[in-house]
Amino acid sequence: MHDVERYYYLCPMIDVILKKGKEKAVLHRHPWVFSGAIESVNGKPANGEIVRLVDAKGTFMAYGFYNDQSRVALRLLEWDERVAVDEEWFRVKVAVAVASRSNLLIDGFTNTCRLIFSESDYLPGLIVDKYAGHLAVQVLTTGIEKMMPVIIDELQLLLKPASIFDKSDASSRGHEGLETQNIVLAGNHPPERVEVIENGIIYNINIAEGQKSGFYCDQRDNRKITASYAKGKKVLDCFCYSGGFTLNALQNGATSVTSVDSSVLAVDTLKENVTLNKYDEQKVSTIVSDVNKQLRKFREEGEMFDMIILDPPKYAPSRSALDKASRAYKDLNRQGMLLLNKGGLLATFSCSGAMNMETFKQVLAWAALDAGKQVQFIHQFCQPEDHPVRASFPEGEYLKGLFCRVM
Repeated sequence: MHDVERYYYLCPMIDVILKKGKEKAVLHRHPWVFSGAIESVNGKPANGEIVRLVDAKGTFMAYGFYNDQSRVALRLLEWDERVAVDEEWFRVKVAVAVASRSNLLIDGFTNTCRLIFSESDYLPGLIVDKYAGHLAVQVLTTGIEKMMPVIIDELQLLLKPASIFDKSDASSRGHEGLETQNIVLAGNHPPERVEVIENGIIYNINIAEGQKSGFYCDQRDNRKITASYAKGKKVLDCFCYSGGFTLNALQNGATSVTSVDSSVLAVDTLKENVTLNKYDEQKVSTIVSDVNKQLRKFREEGEMFDMIILDPPKYAPSRSALDKASRAYKDLNRQGMLLLNKGGLLATFSCSGAMNMETFKQVLAWAALDAGKQVQFIHQFCQPEDHPVRASFPEGEYLKGLFCRVM
C-alpha cells in the first residue's frame, strides 16, 4: 500500500460542519466552499487533509481537501459517501482525464495539449500539460501537493514521459500557504528547447523558463480560425509570445506579420520558430516593446494593418479588479481599431475569468464608439476541448474572444 493511501486509511476523517442555509452550492456540486460558509470543525485537520463535509444536522454532503489558510477552505472531491477517496480514486481521475484527450493526439498534427485542467477534471489545483514527450505540471493546492507521489506515479505508468517538471510558480500557491517551486519531479531536466507540433506547425518551447507552463495551448483552435482569414493580409500580432498566431498567419498566406511582445526571450523563440518552419523570414518583423506604447507609436507613424490580434495577459484576476480591467481592455482595443484599414479584422481576447462574454462585447462597443468605428462581431472564440468547462463549475470558463470586422 502506498504511503499516501495508508495515511488516509489509518486517519479517521474529521467532520467540517456547514452553516445552515449554505447547502445549495454543495448540493449543486460546486467544488468550492468558502471559509465564511463553515460553522465549525470537529478537530484540527492538517492543511491538505481530506475531511467530511456535513450539514448543520450532521448529514453527509461531500469529501474534500481542507485548508484554513485559503479563502476556499474546502475543495470538494466526491459527493457519494460510499466512495472511498483513496489512492485508486486519484489514479482513476488522472487516467480518465488523460484518456479524454487522446483524440487530439492521434493524427500526428498535434502532440501538445492540456491533459488535466484542475477542477474541470475533478482534481482541484492540478494542471498538467503535455509537450511531446515531456510533462509540465502546476500544483496549486495543498491537497494535490500531498497526493503528488500517487499522481506522478500514475502519469509515468500511463505516458512514460522523459520528464515531469513542476512549474508551480503561480501566485495562487501563496494563498494556500505554499511556496513557489520549479523542480524536476521525475526523469531528466527538460532540455532548453522542446520541439512540439500543433496543427502541423512546429514550435520550440522552453518549459523551465517560459511563461506559465511553457506554451499557451488554450489558443490552439482560435489560432487556426483566425489564420484562415490571413491570406494576402498585413497582420499585427500583439502579445505574440513565441509566435502562435504569427506562425499560423504565415502558414495561411499572410503578406507580412509584425509581432510585438515585451519579452526578449519570447521574441527570440518566435524567430527560432519561423526558421524552424522554413517560413520566409522577410515577411516577419519583430518588436520588443510594451504593446500599448507600440500601438501609440504605430498611430503616430501612420502605420495601418488589415488584421490585428490582441491577446493580452490577464487584466482582471478577480471581480474586484473588473472595472479597472474593463478600462484597460477598452483602451487597448480602441488603439487597435484605429490602426485597422476599413473593413479590417480584429481578433481580440480576454483570459480573465471575471470578464464574461456579454461584458466583453460591451467593452468592445465602448472602444468602437471612442474610436469612431462601426464593429460587427463575426465569430466568438472560446477555450478548446482540452480545457473543458464543468457544468457545476462555470469559473472554469476563462478564455473568451471576439472576431470583429471594423468599419
